[in-house]
Amino acid sequence: MPYRRTPAVQARLDAGRTKLLAAAVEVLSTKGYAGLSVASVAAAAGVSAGSVYTHFDGKSDLVVEIFRQVCTREVAAVVAVAAHGSTSERVAAVVQTFAGRALKNRTMAYALLAEPVDPAVDAERLVFRRKFTAAFADAIVAGIAAGEIPDQDAAISAAGLVGAVGEVLVGPLSSHESVDVVPGLVAYSLRALGVRDEHT
Repeated sequence: MPYRRTPAVQARLDAGRTKLLAAAVEVLSTKGYAGLSVASVAAAAGVSAGSVYTHFDGKSDLVVEIFRQVCTREVAAVVAVAAHGSTSERVAAVVQTFAGRALKNRTMAYALLAEPVDPAVDAERLVFRRKFTAAFADAIVAGIAAGEIPDQDAAISAAGLVGAVGEVLVGPLSSHESVDVVPGLVAYSLRALGVRDEHT
Protein backbone atom coordinates (compact mmCIF):
# COMPACT_ATOMS: atom_id res chain seq x y z
CA MET A 1 0.00 0.00 0.00
CA PRO A 2 1.49 3.38 -0.99
CA TYR A 3 2.35 5.84 1.75
CA ARG A 4 -0.17 8.62 2.28
CA ARG A 5 0.72 11.73 4.14
CA THR A 6 -1.45 12.41 7.14
CA PRO A 7 -3.10 15.82 7.38
CA ALA A 8 -0.67 16.73 10.17
CA VAL A 9 2.37 15.81 8.05
CA GLN A 10 0.99 17.72 5.06
CA ALA A 11 0.27 20.75 7.24
CA ARG A 12 3.86 20.66 8.54
CA LEU A 13 5.24 20.43 4.99
CA ASP A 14 3.00 23.28 3.82
CA ALA A 15 4.10 25.43 6.76
CA GLY A 16 7.74 24.70 5.95
CA ARG A 17 7.24 25.69 2.31
CA THR A 18 5.45 28.89 3.32
CA LYS A 19 8.29 29.75 5.71
CA LEU A 20 10.88 29.19 2.97
CA LEU A 21 8.97 31.35 0.49
CA ALA A 22 8.69 34.17 3.04
CA ALA A 23 12.43 33.93 3.71
CA ALA A 24 13.16 33.93 -0.02
CA VAL A 25 11.05 37.06 -0.54
CA GLU A 26 12.99 38.73 2.27
CA VAL A 27 16.34 37.78 0.72
CA LEU A 28 15.22 38.85 -2.77
CA SER A 29 13.99 42.18 -1.36
CA THR A 30 17.33 42.95 0.25
CA LYS A 31 19.92 41.23 -1.94
CA GLY A 32 18.25 40.84 -5.33
CA TYR A 33 18.41 37.80 -7.56
CA ALA A 34 22.21 37.73 -7.66
CA GLY A 35 22.38 37.70 -3.86
CA LEU A 36 19.77 34.99 -3.41
CA SER A 37 21.04 31.45 -2.95
CA VAL A 38 19.64 28.28 -1.46
CA ALA A 39 22.03 28.79 1.47
CA SER A 40 20.92 32.41 2.06
CA VAL A 41 17.25 31.41 2.01
CA ALA A 42 17.92 28.49 4.36
CA ALA A 43 19.77 30.81 6.75
CA ALA A 44 16.95 33.39 6.66
CA ALA A 45 14.41 30.64 7.36
CA GLY A 46 16.55 29.09 10.10
CA VAL A 47 16.71 25.68 8.40
CA SER A 48 19.32 23.59 6.63
CA ALA A 49 19.93 23.95 2.89
CA GLY A 50 18.70 20.38 2.52
CA SER A 51 15.30 21.49 3.79
CA VAL A 52 15.03 23.90 0.87
CA TYR A 53 15.66 21.04 -1.57
CA THR A 54 12.79 19.12 0.04
CA HIS A 55 10.44 21.71 -1.45
CA PHE A 56 12.30 23.15 -4.45
CA ASP A 57 14.70 21.79 -7.07
CA GLY A 58 17.01 24.77 -6.62
CA LYS A 59 17.31 28.54 -6.80
CA SER A 60 15.53 28.90 -10.14
CA ASP A 61 12.55 26.80 -9.04
CA LEU A 62 12.30 28.77 -5.80
CA VAL A 63 12.48 32.16 -7.54
CA VAL A 64 9.88 31.14 -10.15
CA GLU A 65 7.48 30.50 -7.27
CA ILE A 66 8.34 33.85 -5.68
CA PHE A 67 7.80 35.63 -9.01
CA ARG A 68 4.38 34.02 -9.35
CA GLN A 69 3.31 35.07 -5.87
CA VAL A 70 4.72 38.59 -5.91
CA CYS A 71 3.61 39.31 -9.47
CA THR A 72 0.10 38.06 -8.76
CA ARG A 73 -0.08 40.52 -5.86
CA GLU A 74 1.33 43.39 -7.95
CA VAL A 75 -0.97 42.71 -10.89
CA ALA A 76 -3.99 42.55 -8.55
CA ALA A 77 -3.07 45.99 -7.16
CA VAL A 78 -2.84 47.45 -10.67
CA VAL A 79 -6.04 45.81 -11.91
CA ALA A 80 -7.94 47.08 -8.86
CA VAL A 81 -7.01 50.73 -9.51
CA ALA A 82 -7.59 50.42 -13.26
CA ALA A 83 -11.19 49.32 -12.94
CA HIS A 84 -12.93 52.69 -12.76
CA GLY A 85 -12.71 56.25 -13.99
CA SER A 86 -11.97 58.03 -17.23
CA THR A 87 -9.19 56.83 -19.50
CA SER A 88 -6.76 59.40 -18.13
CA GLU A 89 -7.66 58.47 -14.54
CA ARG A 90 -7.31 54.76 -15.22
CA VAL A 91 -4.00 55.06 -17.09
CA ALA A 92 -2.62 57.43 -14.45
CA ALA A 93 -3.69 55.03 -11.70
CA VAL A 94 -1.98 52.09 -13.42
CA VAL A 95 1.28 54.01 -13.87
CA GLN A 96 1.20 55.50 -10.37
CA THR A 97 0.49 52.13 -8.77
CA PHE A 98 2.96 50.13 -10.87
CA ALA A 99 5.81 52.65 -10.57
CA GLY A 100 5.01 53.78 -7.04
CA ARG A 101 5.05 50.25 -5.66
CA ALA A 102 8.26 49.48 -7.56
CA LEU A 103 10.02 52.52 -6.10
CA LYS A 104 9.03 51.49 -2.56
CA ASN A 105 10.94 48.19 -2.85
CA ARG A 106 13.61 48.94 -5.41
CA THR A 107 15.72 45.81 -5.02
CA MET A 108 12.71 43.52 -5.39
CA ALA A 109 11.31 45.54 -8.29
CA TYR A 110 14.66 45.49 -10.11
CA ALA A 111 14.74 41.70 -9.71
CA LEU A 112 11.20 41.45 -11.09
CA LEU A 113 11.75 43.82 -14.00
CA ALA A 114 15.31 43.79 -15.22
CA GLU A 115 17.96 41.94 -13.22
CA PRO A 116 19.66 39.14 -15.20
CA VAL A 117 17.97 35.86 -14.22
CA ASP A 118 17.76 32.21 -15.25
CA PRO A 119 15.63 31.35 -18.33
CA ALA A 120 12.83 29.82 -16.23
CA VAL A 121 12.57 33.01 -14.19
CA ASP A 122 12.72 35.13 -17.34
CA ALA A 123 9.73 33.18 -18.68
CA GLU A 124 7.77 34.19 -15.56
CA ARG A 125 8.82 37.78 -16.15
CA LEU A 126 7.14 37.64 -19.58
CA VAL A 127 3.91 36.37 -18.00
CA PHE A 128 4.09 39.28 -15.54
CA ARG A 129 4.56 41.81 -18.39
CA ARG A 130 1.61 40.36 -20.32
CA LYS A 131 -0.67 40.81 -17.32
CA PHE A 132 0.38 44.43 -16.87
CA THR A 133 -0.10 44.96 -20.60
CA ALA A 134 -3.64 43.60 -20.28
CA ALA A 135 -4.43 46.12 -17.52
CA PHE A 136 -3.34 48.99 -19.79
CA ALA A 137 -5.14 47.47 -22.79
CA ASP A 138 -8.44 47.30 -20.90
CA ALA A 139 -8.22 51.01 -20.07
CA ILE A 140 -7.26 51.86 -23.66
CA VAL A 141 -10.12 49.85 -25.17
CA ALA A 142 -12.59 51.53 -22.81
CA GLY A 143 -11.13 54.94 -23.70
CA ILE A 144 -11.48 54.32 -27.42
CA ALA A 145 -15.08 53.13 -26.97
CA ALA A 146 -15.91 56.23 -24.90
CA GLY A 147 -14.31 58.54 -27.46
CA GLU A 148 -11.77 59.76 -24.88
CA ILE A 149 -8.73 58.77 -26.94
CA PRO A 150 -8.11 58.31 -30.66
CA ASP A 151 -8.63 54.93 -32.27
CA GLN A 152 -5.46 52.84 -31.99
CA ASP A 153 -4.23 49.27 -31.62
CA ALA A 154 -4.78 48.82 -27.89
CA ALA A 155 -2.43 45.83 -27.66
CA ILE A 156 0.47 47.72 -29.25
CA SER A 157 -0.15 50.88 -27.23
CA ALA A 158 -0.41 48.90 -24.00
CA ALA A 159 2.78 46.94 -24.69
CA GLY A 160 4.55 50.19 -25.53
CA LEU A 161 3.49 51.74 -22.23
CA VAL A 162 4.62 48.72 -20.22
CA GLY A 163 7.97 48.81 -22.01
CA ALA A 164 8.37 52.54 -21.50
CA VAL A 165 7.44 52.45 -17.83
CA GLY A 166 9.73 49.48 -17.17
CA GLU A 167 12.63 51.06 -19.04
CA VAL A 168 12.31 54.38 -17.23
CA LEU A 169 12.20 52.58 -13.87
CA VAL A 170 15.37 50.55 -14.54
CA GLY A 171 17.65 53.53 -13.86
CA PRO A 172 16.27 54.51 -10.44
CA LEU A 173 15.79 50.87 -9.43
CA SER A 174 19.30 49.74 -10.32
CA SER A 175 21.11 52.76 -8.90
CA HIS A 176 18.74 53.57 -6.02
CA GLU A 177 18.54 57.17 -7.25
CA SER A 178 15.97 59.13 -5.27
CA VAL A 179 14.28 60.58 -8.34
CA ASP A 180 10.50 60.81 -8.62
CA VAL A 181 9.86 59.67 -12.17
CA VAL A 182 6.17 58.92 -11.62
CA PRO A 183 4.70 62.31 -12.67
CA GLY A 184 6.76 62.26 -15.86
CA LEU A 185 5.71 58.69 -16.61
CA VAL A 186 2.05 59.59 -16.14
CA ALA A 187 2.40 62.60 -18.45
CA TYR A 188 4.25 60.56 -21.08
CA SER A 189 1.69 57.73 -20.96
CA LEU A 190 -1.23 60.09 -21.41
CA ARG A 191 0.46 61.92 -24.30
CA ALA A 192 1.34 58.61 -25.96
CA LEU A 193 -2.32 57.63 -25.94
CA GLY A 194 -3.51 60.99 -27.21
CA VAL A 195 -5.04 62.34 -24.01
CA ARG A 196 -4.22 65.71 -22.57
CA ASP A 197 -2.20 65.47 -19.36
CA GLU A 198 -4.39 66.53 -16.44
CA HIS A 199 -1.81 65.56 -13.80
CA THR A 200 0.99 68.09 -14.23
